[in-house]
Amino acid sequence: MAKRRKIYLDYAATTPVDPGVTRAMLPYFSKKFGNAASLYSFGQEAKQALEKSRERVSNLMGAKPNEIIFTSSATESNNLALKGVALARRSLGGGGFANHIIISSIEHPCIMESAKWLESQGFEITRLPVDKYGLVDPKDVERAIKKGTILVSIIHASNETGTIQPIEEMGKICRRSGVYFHTDAVQSFGKIPIDVNKMNIDLLSASSHKMYGPKGVACLFIREGTKIEPILHGGGQESGLRSSTVNVPGIVGFAQACKITQKEMKKENKRLTKLRDKLIKGVLQKIEGAHLNGHPRKRLPNNANFWFEFVEGESMVIQLDLLGIAVSTGSACSSVKLEPSHVLLAIGLKREQAHGSLRLTLGRWTTEKEINYVLKVLPGIIKNLRKISPFKGGKHE
Repeated sequence: MAKRRKIYLDYAATTPVDPGVTRAMLPYFSKKFGNAASLYSFGQEAKQALEKSRERVSNLMGAKPNEIIFTSSATESNNLALKGVALARRSLGGGGFANHIIISSIEHPCIMESAKWLESQGFEITRLPVDKYGLVDPKDVERAIKKGTILVSIIHASNETGTIQPIEEMGKICRRSGVYFHTDAVQSFGKIPIDVNKMNIDLLSASSHKMYGPKGVACLFIREGTKIEPILHGGGQESGLRSSTVNVPGIVGFAQACKITQKEMKKENKRLTKLRDKLIKGVLQKIEGAHLNGHPRKRLPNNANFWFEFVEGESMVIQLDLLGIAVSTGSACSSVKLEPSHVLLAIGLKREQAHGSLRLTLGRWTTEKEINYVLKVLPGIIKNLRKISPFKGGKHE
């Protein structure tokens, strides 16, 4: 019996842990297992590993080690950024309340839901629109800032379309206006260069499992002097901003992933961009009624997102999975929902068009041979699905 082909093209959802990361973590499960808060040698050994890891993570974004707070997930980091700043700055309005926060209409659900919760607590939320490529206009950011604005939070690169925002320009506007600027860099960190100082970023969220590190570890960069309140209260770990016994093995793994990425990023970007462009060009040429979502150039090197006329996304995912190819439709974090992606609706797609989306994200172990295979089988899958499509009146039947 032939071995079933396995092609993983959903690196935006999660990544396999790099073998070098696993090796770095192993001693901290059994031999160097101390609690980093303990004063004796076992604890100090763990503490030393923790601080070395903090330095490695900070290096990848141009921050100071003491500006990195480790968390359990990007969701936690984003919640801490929005809620922590909101609670800390609420009463800074010179007699009134400073309670205005600006986000975009294409944020990850954890930003959208945090903003919704803050709204229920009396904060005012402005949700900025995007153009057909998913880009936020920096002028819209500038226009939206007013007296009482305390935070702007714009995603660096979309987890769905891969579109990269003009973060540096928006950060400059916020800096001039005296408003904190946060970016969710979960998809971009480790894929493209980031310098928090050059890009005028005050807070940045990043995640380990999106860049070949373990799950359950993430970080929040908080610029020195930024006023923020903790949302977890307890033993005062992580400079009092994130109480909980720190996950030393996970943090060591995250740091090792950053070290590997820092060394390989330039070369890997070039390789992935070439494969991504081949995939995009092939799909658009071979399949009539295929459309690219997101910006054709200002996008992550590993992201290709399409919508196909008269085809339903879940059916494509299932058919490709039967051939051993793992991809996603809409947002992988909320793929159990039947609602179309809010990101695709925000860039102007109709509901039925958004339901026909397919996201293919490449990574460290993606080969040209795998891309060739996808380009070989996908046209046939689309053709067959269109024959049984519930969307009537299609010209591609």
